Amino acid sequence: MKTSLAGRITAMCLLVTGIAVLVAGSVSVRLVVNTAREVSRTALAHQADTAADQLGEVPRGRVIDVLQGQGISVVRIGVGGGLRGDAVAVQAVRDTGRKSGVAGGWIVEARDRFALVQKADYGAETTTKLIRNIALALGFGLLVAAVAGLLLGHLLSRPLRRTAGVALAMSSGRRDLRAPEHGPVEVAEVAEAVNGLADALQRSESRQREFLLSVSHELRTPLTAVIGFSESLADGVVTGSDVVDVGRTIQEESRRLDRLVSDLLDLARLGADDFRLDIASVDLVPVVRSAADVWHARCAAKGVVFTLEVPEAPVVVSTDARRIRQVLDGLLENAVRVTPAGRVVVLSLGSVLQVRDGGPGLSEEDYAIAFDRGALHAKYSTTRPVGTGVGLALVHGLVTRLGGTITAGPADEGGACFTITLPSGV
Repeated sequence: MKTSLAGRITAMCLLVTGIAVLVAGSVSVRLVVNTAREVSRTALAHQADTAADQLGEVPRGRVIDVLQGQGISVVRIGVGGGLRGDAVAVQAVRDTGRKSGVAGGWIVEARDRFALVQKADYGAETTTKLIRNIALALGFGLLVAAVAGLLLGHLLSRPLRRTAGVALAMSSGRRDLRAPEHGPVEVAEVAEAVNGLADALQRSESRQREFLLSVSHELRTPLTAVIGFSESLADGVVTGSDVVDVGRTIQEESRRLDRLVSDLLDLARLGADDFRLDIASVDLVPVVRSAADVWHARCAAKGVVFTLEVPEAPVVVSTDARRIRQVLDGLLENAVRVTPAGRVVVLSLGSVLQVRDGGPGLSEEDYAIAFDRGALHAKYSTTRPVGTGVGLALVHGLVTRLGGTITAGPADEGGACFTITLPSGV
């Protein structure tokens, strides 16, 4: 059964108070008993010394009567060690070996010719009163602890209740509320964490909306072309030799749609356990050359200079060749898109794999967010040729799933450089 914070704090206060009072009471009772014992032994020793001094001046019977009137028994010790007196007192003296001490609840003070014996009650009446006072203190302490625990629990739980209210409102879609960051350090840290989560959710949802808008726009453009040209064909508006050009346009736009949808699906599946990877020892040289053959032609069609840098020796890594080709195609498509005619795009393989371009490049802060989905698209969609905002995010996700790393930075060619490091296959 769940209990409230105030209830737990109250219970803890009661427990601590009860233990403290009981421990203090136990110690007090022990101290009183020990003190009473020492006082009784000291008093009886004084009585014995006084009796020893008076035996020569006052009649023995009178001294004995005075001591017995005080509850003290007198045991006579004969020359041969014989004992005479009350049987219980005699037994107490025997138990102490005819020496001063405590035996069987009796205090014994022995002298040369006699021993005084007194009941060791240790102030029983005082002890009883002390225990009664401890019980009263315990009851009062528990009452105070209960009140203090309830007040403390209420004060501590108030900011937590407010934070819980903010979190509940966030689950309902509110993003404009923030929890108060005051109170004890731990409570303030919880509120700060909830506020940080709210800020992160707000940024994420905002970026997600922008991304969906950009993807919708990218989908709508080829769809509009496909629909428009297909309607022209269906209505007989396009005839003759123009049919081939229209068909080619429809084919290109359909492929563009297919590529966008495939990228979106791959990006969505990256985090799934069933995302397929065929990891093996792969020589990257033929993979890179195969990609270079395709992109050399595409660069030539756009007037971009394509350069390939590969070593003669094999470069073996542990990876998925098909996914690496997908990564290279994504990076090269991005590079060719932004590189103007006459400038260079470089595909380089060495200790690392690089794609460099001679395009406009990025600012320092842009490199830090280059792989965030839709981030560069939202910033540059009105100033330069951009893709859907999916490509670089997909590339980063693929390289990460392959156990590698990818970084973005400036290139010597003037544009951007993307560097991929993959696990060694040796």
